[in-house]
Amino acid sequence: MFDPKTDKYPYPNDTAAHYLVVNLDRGIVFDKNYPYVDHSKGFAFKRFWVRLLLRFIVFPMARIRMGLRIKGKGNIKNFKYLLSNGAVTVSNHVHLWDYICVMKAVHNYKWPYLLAWDKNVNGESGPLVRMVGGIPIPEHDVEATVAFSKAIKRLFKENNFLQIYAEGSMWEYYAPIRPFKIGAASIAIKNDVPILPMAFSYRKPNWIRRKIFKQIALFTLNIGEPLKANPNLEKSEQIEDLTIRTHETIVKLSGQDKNIYEPLYKDSKRIDY
Repeated sequence: MFDPKTDKYPYPNDTAAHYLVVNLDRGIVFDKNYPYVDHSKGFAFKRFWVRLLLRFIVFPMARIRMGLRIKGKGNIKNFKYLLSNGAVTVSNHVHLWDYICVMKAVHNYKWPYLLAWDKNVNGESGPLVRMVGGIPIPEHDVEATVAFSKAIKRLFKENNFLQIYAEGSMWEYYAPIRPFKIGAASIAIKNDVPILPMAFSYRKPNWIRRKIFKQIALFTLNIGEPLKANPNLEKSEQIEDLTIRTHETIVKLSGQDKNIYEPLYKDSKRIDY
């Protein structure tokens, strides 16, 4: 496995913390009245054109820019019956464009939605994040959380896919799989859908990409088999168990024999290696 290991990015001490700076606050309030999933005809019309742009321009650009390869797409086809009612897709978060790669991998089956950092949705990229399926996660508001949960429930009733970054934040070109928060497993179990695990691994760029384009690594997206909650466990144990199994699967998909982090996030701190 190629590890691009770089000191270019200021990885925080907390493994779930963000280092991305969002310069704009558009002042949107994510309360109980916010349309977490916008079902309006006007939004659907604009999203149609965005998806055309993605399919014919952005996806080919991602393949070229990131050297993207996708492995394991057969797991979507082979488990189509299990994924037909929707799924939570989970991957490591290692590039600004990695959600584009996830969309490219699954869009012929389902166009996914994305649980997004509220500051991103409120920031300069917010309108685009919304157009590609971004759903902000409300904080410190019980009524907003209820409205958010209802929107997610409807999303799965319509058999959609929802991408969740269980690590909690983006760390570009970071190889180890950081500890997972339990939210992805909790949402999957609550809505009775499987988790479709995915992992980004890296390849060493050729001389031209390294020296001329200053490219740190090329990307491979590896798709695993769907995971379901263990029905033999108590409900209180299922979420933790599914989170651990998802983490272990993504570690293996990323090509690592051994990971330096524990599977569950517990105020986990960065390990320098």
